[in-house]
Amino acid sequence: MTGLDRTQTPKTRPMPHKRGGLVACLDIGTSKIACMIARLKPSAPSDALRGRTHAVELIGYSQIQSRGMKAGAVVDLTECEQAVRQAVGLAEKMAKVRVESVLLSVSGGRLSGQLVEAAADIRGGAVTPADVSRVTSTGMRHATGEGRTVLHALPVGYTLDGVKGIRDPRGMVAHQFGVDMNVVTCDATVARNLMLAVERCHINVEAMAASPYVAGLSVLTDDEADLGAAVVEMGAGTTTIAVYSGGRFVHAAGFAVGGQHITMDLARGLSATIADAERIKTLYGTVITGGSDSRELMSVPTAGDKQDLPQIVSRATIANIVKHRAEEIFEMVRDRLKDSPFASEANGRVVLSGGASQLTGLVELGTQILGRPVRVGRPLGFGRLPVEAKNAAFAVPAGLLVYPQYVHQEHVEPRHTRQQVRTGTGGYFGKVGRWLREGF
Repeated sequence: MTGLDRTQTPKTRPMPHKRGGLVACLDIGTSKIACMIARLKPSAPSDALRGRTHAVELIGYSQIQSRGMKAGAVVDLTECEQAVRQAVGLAEKMAKVRVESVLLSVSGGRLSGQLVEAAADIRGGAVTPADVSRVTSTGMRHATGEGRTVLHALPVGYTLDGVKGIRDPRGMVAHQFGVDMNVVTCDATVARNLMLAVERCHINVEAMAASPYVAGLSVLTDDEADLGAAVVEMGAGTTTIAVYSGGRFVHAAGFAVGGQHITMDLARGLSATIADAERIKTLYGTVITGGSDSRELMSVPTAGDKQDLPQIVSRATIANIVKHRAEEIFEMVRDRLKDSPFASEANGRVVLSGGASQLTGLVELGTQILGRPVRVGRPLGFGRLPVEAKNAAFAVPAGLLVYPQYVHQEHVEPRHTRQQVRTGTGGYFGKVGRWLREGF
């Protein structure tokens, strides 16, 4: 087992309430890479988004076609590194700043969340911060299997002598103290290689976060998070899910089927090139078929020989291919939600995000298959977002910019190794590169 397994990916420092700063984020997806740079300024809390302590002002961003990625994982390190360099360079040019470290999203590596209970006897009578850290750490390690690494360890609630629902146990008296926590893990190899692609560009990875969690931070209203909601982040190579209940992130799941599979189905079904299939999906992709669609015909160039005559296909044929795969994705989402605490949230709604959520008719299809109210989410409460970044495709990078304001809710493992003490390197998690080196 490598040194990285069963440990935590890097975590950034919580954002001080009264201080601002610059934040850069990278969302390395299967089809696109988005880089955003923003200035965070302390602001008065708003009624709509209570958890936010800072206003986010975007000063630079870029969006380019992704390279070297498949299903949210790096498959060609050199290609991926070059694409990351290009995306960061474009955003830096616009912002007129130099990026030294980034917050990075993770959507691949079979994301999974597990609700864990851990408990311990209290020695001194009152619960100390050290007790909280010790018990949480035990729970976290217990939930992390071989070859997996922890993206988030979020306490959901505390127990004192069997009494549940304690919000903050520090200083309270008890014989036994327990914690219920959501531990979100992914394949260590996927996390490590994503990090490696970024660090080869001489950029530190300041923190890593699960894509559906940060999408939730950007698209959910407080009421939705309090009453119970599921965020379904529909990317090109993956679909990932975050469940919120009582205002907290309580579950995560994911699978490697997404919008790119719809493109491939179209390419096969219409004997078209992948580029033509993608264009047809973007222009005519819908899951709704009407009476006139079978009569409305269009010509599609045939993949292969240029001399071949284009085929004539109906709009209904295209819609049926798209609908078939979209139904499969929603059925897989429904199965994942059944296994989560969301199953008991009778009125919980589903919020779709990600580029693939923009297909016409998905809200109606999702409502029908999931049996819940469904809406498409877009980034909320952001100043100066360009028009093209105000849609569901930018939920993850926008959420990464908000993420430092929520990091204080997570458990962070102390990173003092013997070598660190000897060499005198310390800081919040020592040199970021160490997390990477431990794994090799």
